[in-house]
Amino acid sequence: MLTYLTAGESHGPQLTSIIDGFPAGLQIDIEKLNFQLQRRQKGYGRGGRMKIETDQAIILSGIRNSFTLGSPITLAIKNADYANWTKIMHPINPIADDLNLKERRLAYETTTPRPGHADLTGGIKLNHKDFRNILERASARETAIRVAIGALARQFLEQFDIQIASHVVSIGDVFLPDEIIIEDINELRSVTENSEVRCIDKETEENYISAIKNAKAKRDSLGGVAEVIVTGLPVGLGGFSQPEKRLDSILAAAIMAIPSVKGFEMGDGFKSARKLGSDVHDEIFYEKDSNKAKKDFYRKTNSAGGVEGGMTNGEHLVIRAAAKPISTLNKPLKTVNVDTKEPAEAMVERTDNCVVPAMGVVCEAAVALVLANSFMAKFGTDNMSEIKQNYDNYLNNSF
Repeated sequence: MLTYLTAGESHGPQLTSIIDGFPAGLQIDIEKLNFQLQRRQKGYGRGGRMKIETDQAIILSGIRNSFTLGSPITLAIKNADYANWTKIMHPINPIADDLNLKERRLAYETTTPRPGHADLTGGIKLNHKDFRNILERASARETAIRVAIGALARQFLEQFDIQIASHVVSIGDVFLPDEIIIEDINELRSVTENSEVRCIDKETEENYISAIKNAKAKRDSLGGVAEVIVTGLPVGLGGFSQPEKRLDSILAAAIMAIPSVKGFEMGDGFKSARKLGSDVHDEIFYEKDSNKAKKDFYRKTNSAGGVEGGMTNGEHLVIRAAAKPISTLNKPLKTVNVDTKEPAEAMVERTDNCVVPAMGVVCEAAVALVLANSFMAKFGTDNMSEIKQNYDNYLNNSF
């Protein structure tokens, strides 16, 4: 089973992860891995940090001559901005004395927690009144290394013709019309990669950008919803016998662990709660040799979003993640100074105005990790050759 830890602060030297349980014999394309990191950095509404960083993964262990060894894989991403923060964020040296005015603010004006962020609750939990000790790790900068790990999982899944894409279905109160659909996942990816807000419709894209511009003019932020679609999944990933084996619950946990995400939906989700059962459940049909990954059973609708009873049913996996607006505002909200207990304005960090397009990329990575783990739980051994053999045997078994 795949396990991993991430480490690193937003303005520290680097982000690091060690991944264990990855099978031996998978060829890794570093350019594809770094492409995923580049996708995370894009999007209208991103802030100045993305102009500083050019994220590239450094492989430190577990891969040789581009093939996984079956031993733990260590990845790192250097923080280019650390050069500007060394006086404040050095792991050993105390905060330097020769700080300029901006550096002094960043180093010492850290006692006015931001509503909606981890500052206050994390500070109380760990007894830190210097909220720099909380916000550096709670920052969404950590998702860069998660995208790198997810890129490894994505390359594993692609060996079995499993493809992942995402697009933005709303920003603020602007929604993609329900009737606008791109069913071909390659076309969807082609369109979204050429959109500043990862939108499949040009008119809606312009409306998204206008909404972000308006929020920025007000020194405010916007959230929204991204949809992730996965094709090529076989029947039977996940399980029904225990709550922790249900694929939808594992996916929900992975998506809700992404900073700013406050909502998760699968398939028709909340819409299905307003309908009759006869309008919700996907009727079952059979056609011999229609698709071996589906065991020849198929549906004409996909209200379930590709999961029934905690397991994949062979249809496209469709999930949505709702992100709240970024909690750092250039028009600070009211808060309390934890030293004086007096009313104050929340501290202001460099921030984005809207992260929904990038959040979709992070969601893709989270989904890839869950699916790779579930795939290995079903078909896995410790090397690619046996996994492929087990998968082929499963597809070829009659049912």
